[in-house]
Amino acid sequence: MTEQATGSAPSPAPAAVSGKPSGPFSSWEIGLALRYLRAKRKEGGVALIAIISFVGIMLAVAVLISVMSIMAGFRGTLMDRILSFNGHMYVQGPVLWAADRDATVKRMSDLPGVASVSPYTENAAMFRVAGMATGGIVRGVRPQELAASKYIYESLTEEAKASFGKGEWGGDKVLIGKTLANEMGLGVGDPISLYSPTGADSAFGNLGGLEKTYIVGGIYTSGASDYDRAYVFMPLEQAQLFFGKDGVWDVIELKVDEPDKVEQMVGPVAQIAGPGAVVTDWRNRQAAIWGALKVERVAMSIILGMVVAIAAMNIISGIVMLVKNKTRDIAILRTIGASQSSILRIFFMSGAAIGIGGTIAGLTLGLLFCLNIGSIQHFLEALLGVQLFNADVYMLDSIPADVDPWDVTWVAVFSFFMSCLASLPPSWNASRIDPVEALRFE
Repeated sequence: MTEQATGSAPSPAPAAVSGKPSGPFSSWEIGLALRYLRAKRKEGGVALIAIISFVGIMLAVAVLISVMSIMAGFRGTLMDRILSFNGHMYVQGPVLWAADRDATVKRMSDLPGVASVSPYTENAAMFRVAGMATGGIVRGVRPQELAASKYIYESLTEEAKASFGKGEWGGDKVLIGKTLANEMGLGVGDPISLYSPTGADSAFGNLGGLEKTYIVGGIYTSGASDYDRAYVFMPLEQAQLFFGKDGVWDVIELKVDEPDKVEQMVGPVAQIAGPGAVVTDWRNRQAAIWGALKVERVAMSIILGMVVAIAAMNIISGIVMLVKNKTRDIAILRTIGASQSSILRIFFMSGAAIGIGGTIAGLTLGLLFCLNIGSIQHFLEALLGVQLFNADVYMLDSIPADVDPWDVTWVAVFSFFMSCLASLPPSWNASRIDPVEALRFE
C-alpha cells in the first residue's frame, strides 16, 4: 500500500548538524579564561600571582590619578592667584591718553565675558621704615576697582576697605602686603615713607627725588609671598600726584570670566581700543610660569606612567606560569579542535582581565582619595598630632585636588593598553604549543 493510499505524511529529513565553530571571544573562551584565574595553585592556577598583579596595577593607577589631581589643584590655585593679582588682558597705546578713554573703558566693560576693567599706574619706589629700606612697586588703583583683585580684597578688614581712597587726592593711606609688613615690622596705622627716584614735575622743572610718609591703612595677602613683598597699593589720584603723572594711566587691565579662553576676547577688545592700541594677555606676560607648569605636567605624566607600565609587567610572569601549568589543557583543547587563535584569546583575556580589574579598582580608589583629600588630611593630622599642610605658609586650609576628566581617561586607557600589551607575548607562546609534543611527556 502506498503512502498516498494510507494517508500518512512523508518523514522529514534529519536536520544537518552545523560544524561552524564558535566565533572569537565566545562565551566558552571567556568562561575558561576566568576559570583559569580563579583556579588554586594545586589545580595549576596562579591565583596568588594574579592578586599581586591586580594590586600592583590598582595602586599604580590610584597613585597616578592622585598625584596628577593634586598637581592640577596646585597648578590651578597658583594660576588663579597670579591671574587674580595681575589680570587677564592688558591694553596700552593711544587709548590711554585719548579724550574719550572713559567711554572706551565703559564699552570694554560692556563686552560679554568681561568681568572688570581697571586702569592703573605702576611705578618703582623705595620703602623706608626706621632705618630699613627696600625696593618695590607702587600700583595706583581706583578704590572702587580694588574688589576686582579677589584675594586681596577679601583679605582686607572692613575698616581698611572703607578708608582706602578717602580724603583729598585719595588720602594718605596705602595697602601693603603681609610679607612686607612682617619684614619691616609694620602694622595698621604705622607710618611708611615712600621715595620716588623721578619725583614730580613743577613750574621749575622736575623736582628730582621725592619722599613722602603715608599711613598703612591695611595689610593684604594675595596668596603669593613675592607679590606681598613687592607691591604697595595706593589710590590712583594720589599715585598720579606723587609720581608726577597727573591724569595719566599706564595700562588698562581687563579680567574675563574664562581666562582659559582669553584669546577669543583679544579681537573685540582691540577693535574697541582703536587704531594703534596694543592688546596682550596673561599668556604673554606669564609665559615663563605657564610654560614651566606645562613642562612639569608632561614630565610627571611620563614618569608616573612608567610606574603603571612596570606594574603591568607583573602580568607577564603570571600568564607565563599559567601557560606552563596548563600545557596539558592546551594540548587537549587543541586535540579536540580548538584553534591557535582560540588559545591565544583565552590566555590574553586572562591577562587583560587582571588589568581591567586593577584599572577599575585603581580609578575608584584614586577618585575617592582625591574627592575626600581634605577629610583624610584632617583625620591624619588629628591622629598623628602634626600639621601636614601649614595654612599660614601655603594660604590654603587643605591640599587642593582638581580631578581632570581628561587625565582620568588617559590613565585608564594607558593602563588597559599596557595590560593588554603585557598579556600578548605569553598568550602568543601558548598558541604556538604543539599538542603532540605537549602530551608526549604527560
